Amino acid sequence: MATVWSGCSTSCGSFGQELPPRGKRGGGEGTRFLPRRRGRIRGDARQTQALSAAMVTVGACVCRAAPCLLDSVVDGTEDVSVGFGGIDGEPLADGYDGGKRRGPRRRPTRPTVFQKEVGARTAPPAMASEPDSKSEHGVSRLHFLEERDEETLSRRLIKLSQNNKVRSATELFDSMRASGLQPSAHACNSLLACYVRRSPLADAMRMFEFMKAKGMATGHTYTMILKAVASNQGYVSALEMFDKIEEEEGSKKIIDVIVYNTMISVCGRAKEWMLVERLWRRLEQHSLNGTLLTYDLLVSIFVQCGQSELAIAAYQEMLQKGLDPSEDIMKAIIASCTKEGKWEFAMSTFSRMLRAGMKPSLILFNSIINSLGKAGQDELAFRMYHLLEKSGLKPDQYTWSALLLALYRSGRCWDCLKLFHGIKGKHPTLLNDHLYNTALMSCEKLGQWEHGLQLLWLMEKRGLKLSVVSYNHVIGACEVASKPKVALKVYQRMINQRCSPDTFTHLSVIRACIWGSLWTEVEDILEEVAPDSSIYNAVIHGLCLRGKTGLANKVYAKMRSMGLVPDGKTRAFMLQHIATD
Repeated sequence: MATVWSGCSTSCGSFGQELPPRGKRGGGEGTRFLPRRRGRIRGDARQTQALSAAMVTVGACVCRAAPCLLDSVVDGTEDVSVGFGGIDGEPLADGYDGGKRRGPRRRPTRPTVFQKEVGARTAPPAMASEPDSKSEHGVSRLHFLEERDEETLSRRLIKLSQNNKVRSATELFDSMRASGLQPSAHACNSLLACYVRRSPLADAMRMFEFMKAKGMATGHTYTMILKAVASNQGYVSALEMFDKIEEEEGSKKIIDVIVYNTMISVCGRAKEWMLVERLWRRLEQHSLNGTLLTYDLLVSIFVQCGQSELAIAAYQEMLQKGLDPSEDIMKAIIASCTKEGKWEFAMSTFSRMLRAGMKPSLILFNSIINSLGKAGQDELAFRMYHLLEKSGLKPDQYTWSALLLALYRSGRCWDCLKLFHGIKGKHPTLLNDHLYNTALMSCEKLGQWEHGLQLLWLMEKRGLKLSVVSYNHVIGACEVASKPKVALKVYQRMINQRCSPDTFTHLSVIRACIWGSLWTEVEDILEEVAPDSSIYNAVIHGLCLRGKTGLANKVYAKMRSMGLVPDGKTRAFMLQHIATD
């Protein structure tokens, strides 16, 4: 097979021909050579003898070309082909124009040594010598290398790859392989990284297969090729490739925790937390210790996917192995503990942050206070509030909402209302519908219907959105205070404001009317609402408790005619009524 060494054909046919006869112009003229970027040089016998020392044998063919170095391309410039000139201006057989340079020309290229070695293993015999149609650098020229030191050439290959000189790096790699020189694993990894950045995936895959066949693949090699496959073909293809690599005996000792981190990151971007968990367990099965990055990825992915328990488990395993978590990881764990209601674990994580000299943010303080508030730990919540002020931070709406909720959950409803009015006096701009609704919850629990109406009026005056939740709290306060007529007025106001009542609204109004003996209003509400088993069951319960068995029987018959299913308590009341009759 013919190859090209610095523009010189090494085919047997070319070297079997005699040199052209000497020219007639001037004595001592011989074959004229065209070195790179220079004009024609008339050689003499001594030049011919000197050039004969540069001989390379490929198969049974000898190339007498001048030596060619790649220092120019290492400096960032691409090389120009070296050609042979004819005699007396006559063109050569390949179309050379006798030295009339009209720009750099490149000789026809042949498949590279690298492609032939890898292609012979992957392609069918009939197609093994054909370059990949999808490859941009499937063919390249070969150069005669004066430098024979593998370490020096490997450093040169690394520099070319780092500068993204894909063609020049490929030519140097192929020339080294053709000369029997072996590039270092670092140089091959650098060329692979260059292919990943600037070439199609097919080039990177051929380089990867070459390195794996030669036993030069490292953990970094697997990391780069898996990232490239995931970027071009998706995480599923990358995971299938990783599974095949794990099954190979020669690769088991090479795969390290960094390769696992790569796959965890790839699956995490796709929000596939189940695959991430499986990789985490396989990491333990192969006796590999996770790094700080491993647990950072695990906690972040599990928190983003809403898997708080797995995130806390990964964090605990991280602490057991003596790794110090980052600030972001501890913030994510505190948020997960708030969601899961594990306020004690959140407090221990917060204490660890303070011991590490980290300065918690306002968001972190709010998360801790919210977690304590949901657990009804009002004293600890206010301690955190005082610590927040000492840190120089100013509370915002979320801070006050968490404190109000802490007081309400601990049963201190009057203190909740006092705190609300304190916020209204000192920070009126921070009041929003959430703070009002928390205060209305306290009014409902205390039966403070007048206070609830005042807050409802203030919300309308300030232009805040009145939701069905706000109306429900006020109607609930009227129910607790046995004010059915006021509850009906709030209910009518709600409908006039085009706020659609829900099931809780109807239940509260009906209960208030039943205990207020407003039977006509109860029947009117039943005519307005859509058929709902819970509403009819509540009406029958109330009527039976108030001794209105006849009306209860009427409502029960209507309920069964609409196909609604009574609950056990309703059936018991009806059976008791039948037995009494």
